[in-house]
Amino acid sequence: MKMESVINSTILSLACFPKSNPSIHHQKTVKARRTVCCSLSKNSNNGGDANGLLKEEEEEKYNDIWLLFKEAQQNILYLNKLRLLAVEELNKANREKQLLLDKIQQLEAVNKLALSEGNEQSLWRELLLRIDSMVLTGLIDSAEASGMRKAVMSNKFSVALVFFDIRQKTDAELLAQLRHFSDGSRKIGFHIIQICTEMEPLVSVGSLSSYVTGLSKALQKKGHIVEVILPKYACLDLTEMQGLREIEAELYSYFNGQLHGNRIWTGIVHGIGVTLIQPLYYSSFFDRERVYGYSDDFERFTYFSRASLDYIAKSGKQPDVLHIHNWETAIVGPLFWDIFVKQGLGGTRVLLTCHGFDSQCLEQPDKLALCGLDPARLHRPDRLQDHTMTHLVNILKGGLVYSNKVVMVSIYSKERIINSFSHGLESTLAIHKDKLLVSPCGFDNSTWDPSKDKFLPKNYSADDLKGKSICKVALQQQLGLSKNSSTVLVGCISTESLDFDLNNQKAVWNATQKSVQFIFMGSKATSADGALEYLKQELKDETVRFINKYDEALLHLIFAGSDIILCQSFHDPLLQVPLKALKYGAAPVAVTSNENKFRHFVDHKQETTRFSRFISSTFGYLPLSQAVDEIKNNPSKWKQKIVDAMAKDFSWNAECCDVHVSAYTALKSL
Repeated sequence: MKMESVINSTILSLACFPKSNPSIHHQKTVKARRTVCCSLSKNSNNGGDANGLLKEEEEEKYNDIWLLFKEAQQNILYLNKLRLLAVEELNKANREKQLLLDKIQQLEAVNKLALSEGNEQSLWRELLLRIDSMVLTGLIDSAEASGMRKAVMSNKFSVALVFFDIRQKTDAELLAQLRHFSDGSRKIGFHIIQICTEMEPLVSVGSLSSYVTGLSKALQKKGHIVEVILPKYACLDLTEMQGLREIEAELYSYFNGQLHGNRIWTGIVHGIGVTLIQPLYYSSFFDRERVYGYSDDFERFTYFSRASLDYIAKSGKQPDVLHIHNWETAIVGPLFWDIFVKQGLGGTRVLLTCHGFDSQCLEQPDKLALCGLDPARLHRPDRLQDHTMTHLVNILKGGLVYSNKVVMVSIYSKERIINSFSHGLESTLAIHKDKLLVSPCGFDNSTWDPSKDKFLPKNYSADDLKGKSICKVALQQQLGLSKNSSTVLVGCISTESLDFDLNNQKAVWNATQKSVQFIFMGSKATSADGALEYLKQELKDETVRFINKYDEALLHLIFAGSDIILCQSFHDPLLQVPLKALKYGAAPVAVTSNENKFRHFVDHKQETTRFSRFISSTFGYLPLSQAVDEIKNNPSKWKQKIVDAMAKDFSWNAECCDVHVSAYTALKSL
């Protein structure tokens, strides 16, 4: 279109050229000739006059020709000028066209990025956090925020298309877009907020960190919305947090009789929306080297728990479930039902996960008043009063009593936990038995999967085990062991609690006499620990290797190349060694001389987890020597057992996630 307009304007401009009239020049020439003829006839004898007239005529002709030449020259210059203008317009049109094409390509690239699974999740979760910011800064009220959250959660795919440039926009600009974003359908799945003290990879001390991240990712894959609230520790590793930003408005929370300001930070970790709470007046609470182990831990985590609930209420959130963990956030239970349930959270329920009952936090009752609770009302046998030290309150007990559901992470049955592992909470657990559930831990199968493991020389699966032999030979070669894929290879990942007594040493020594190869490696948390150093001195043999330095790539290769993995326990929520061993086709064998300690962890008359039942029926009763003999004497039967194990799914996405979804579903009917 632009080229046509340029050509048309050029043609029209030709009409404006200065034109010469040929008839006028012709008339002038004829007249001049007639004049000359008349003059010659009248003055034939006057030669001088005739010559003058001829000269005058020639000059006039010359002038006419020169005039025509100048006119032609001007027209040529004018045409050239128009041509240059047309070329310039054409180049401009081409540049604009290229800019448009580049913009389209850029938008398509952004669109493609936005629509990828991880980024799509990050976008709508970041948008939910921005809605929180709008409430706290007063741009919108809680009612409008609730409608917007439903719109976002109901139209996740559309969110990726509409809000792909979210980080370039202010809250006010986003608000204008959100108000035009239709509430197309009803929310699907649960909205869960986890209030916790650890999350991998931000801060990791024990098994809680991988549990929070692994479960959150698994829940989101199944269509649920998960958010995590953490203290903003000084030791946080924020390298993997995307879109970290501070909300402009301060959050005020109650503690010790006053309201105190907090800075609120939000971001995305592995597609999970994360909120960080940073106290201002009590800044020293989390500005420390360690996460736990201080004399004021009760004050620190009670402040955080109260601030988390204040944030949820003031931002207008209405989650289906508040998911709390261990004693550190167990106080959320009493706080919720005594104070916050009437602050727009009537449809919310509380679930407590206990990763063990050995840490409970006993405190003076008066300290409950720090966060706004009534000590006299709660210091009672049926509430927070400790059963043994009755003058104190038990914070974990308060979480058990005030939570609607309690999930215990264990391989044991509910009855076995109550009777043997409750650490003085037997009566409380027995009273609340109906709301107790048992869940196994899981592992991250996006990282730990031999069919796509980037650290392995050859990938393999339950359907094709050829790659496992290649991995074994590569491992043997790397560590200087005799290369033979038929040689039995045993791996062991050392932990602080590794119990390798004389009987175990004897079993390993006997196995080495049968040409069994052993590889001992320190874990990430316990590199070159005492147990590993002790073994190194006691087990000196050419078939044994010790790796004191943690090596991620080598660790993957050990799982892939081993036939057997020695485990301190089948319940390993920290390293998940038995679960990873099964996935990689290595038999988990318990390291213990006390056969009753782990052999009878399955209560056959009681309900246990699928993982517990599977281990009991396969590798739970195998001592090391028997496992080695089975591999050598009945390889086809052993291979089938390994294939069956690899086909099982014990990741976070499986039983662990199912147990929690079942618990959340039950909560909604309460």
